[in-house]
Amino acid sequence: MAGTAVLGRLGERLRWRASTLVEQRVETSSATTLAFHVPGWPGHLAGQHVDVRLTAEDGYSTQRSYSIASAADGERLELTVQRVPDGEVSPYLIEGLAVGDQVELRGPVGGWFVWRPEQTEPVLLIAGGSGVVPVMAMIRARRAAASRAPFRLIYSVRTPEDRMYLPELRRADPGLDTTFLYTRRAPDGWSRPPSRLDVRDVTAAGWPPDFEPTVYVCGPTGFVEHAADLLVDLGHAAERIRTERFGPSGG
Repeated sequence: MAGTAVLGRLGERLRWRASTLVEQRVETSSATTLAFHVPGWPGHLAGQHVDVRLTAEDGYSTQRSYSIASAADGERLELTVQRVPDGEVSPYLIEGLAVGDQVELRGPVGGWFVWRPEQTEPVLLIAGGSGVVPVMAMIRARRAAASRAPFRLIYSVRTPEDRMYLPELRRADPGLDTTFLYTRRAPDGWSRPPSRLDVRDVTAAGWPPDFEPTVYVCGPTGFVEHAADLLVDLGHAAERIRTERFGPSGG
């Protein structure tokens, strides 16, 4: 019976669901948040992702995976899509969909790169570019659960215009500290020159290793590997570092 129940839950996650776009929000010049109504959505954990499938009238079908940006909220689900130049799927999702249109979603997927509300240890989030999407889901899930787990976010972007969720990250949120880093161009008067994440950033804006934080790192492969190496060199236990990376996928 237990095995049957497990297979039943797995079947629910693997089932494609017709999902209706109910809202669009521009985050940056190249990223948009899409909110869907997903009938029968089984719920998700912060950090999980979904598969999105598009099917043309001639039967051609293609799919991509996208991180979930929202905390669990009934049958509502939010994805933030970064437009990939010359991509096949992301330009259509951002520019071709209108409120009321449908796509197919499948999930949730993933069980390692997740934060659960029952966790009480300090959390360090390190995000590069659109890698902020799943960690934003963690921030929102923490807020929704009224968790008192202390969070720190180090968010690296190329320029100030590339910051997603800026109004939300700027608002007072007890127990959440956010540090922005810039690699190409910083705001006027910014004290830190533009450069990649380095050990001083992690030391100043992160948690000491003896606090035993759980660390979530998400971004392009090179960024994630670099951040993980810095963390290990500083003495963070490798088993407490959880990584999620992305690379070219055809968009």
